[in-house]
Amino acid sequence: MSPSLIVPPVTQNALWTVERGISPIVATAIHEGHSVREELQALCALSQDERLREEDPFTEFTIRDIPNRIVFHRSRFEVDVNRSRDGAIYRTPEQAWGLRVWRNELSTAHVESSLQLHDDYYDMLFTFLSGVERRHGQFVVLDIHSYNHRRLGQAAVPTEQAKAPDVNIGTSSMDRARWSHIVDTLVEHFRSFEIGGRPLDVRENVAFQGKGEQTRFIHEHFPLTGCAIAVEFKKIFMDEWTGEPDLDALTKLRAIVASAAPVLEHALTEGL
Repeated sequence: MSPSLIVPPVTQNALWTVERGISPIVATAIHEGHSVREELQALCALSQDERLREEDPFTEFTIRDIPNRIVFHRSRFEVDVNRSRDGAIYRTPEQAWGLRVWRNELSTAHVESSLQLHDDYYDMLFTFLSGVERRHGQFVVLDIHSYNHRRLGQAAVPTEQAKAPDVNIGTSSMDRARWSHIVDTLVEHFRSFEIGGRPLDVRENVAFQGKGEQTRFIHEHFPLTGCAIAVEFKKIFMDEWTGEPDLDALTKLRAIVASAAPVLEHALTEGL
């Protein structure tokens, strides 16, 4: 199964795709990527399936209707742009869910080449968001991710619901009081939908707290104008072991995210 629904498929050399529209709402899928640059492929100790299991396949599909979109095409195992620069390369198993990523220690040249990509991404992100800020004054970034809940195996009992909401909203790096009208609006929006015949379980800072580098960076550089919310979808839209997507669930998530845009635009306007 292809790890992506991107059509047409991106090339092996693609770094990221950016779409700019007239809206203060931005969505990103920075762990969608699965490719690893050619010079590192033989050095990687993981199979493609092992890498895919810890990536966020199909998150690009869920944000496709948001006017402003950024999709990162390189695997987080090459460079993780949602970690700080000094932790963006997984050099020990402790950094990668116990996985040994590389057959041997990477050379300084390999590491620096990957870290340059990290630098370039954040240069691009700052420029992109500065443009949205100039046009709209304020903006909301939906930083879309996904997470596993069957880590013990395909047939194993999943993580208990109390610890694994369907949608985890991460807010730890933001001024929560300043942006409460945005966060609360998004939570209530998600809760108004059903998937699989039951309402979505949406909670804040349960499985994850939104401590990624991207949200931290946005709140540091746009403290008064940028609200970045880490949104983690539990992998109820795919089989995390085979990589097979549930197209019905994915289509519903896409519609839910799309319909959030006008709701959040209204909340931004009301909060001014």
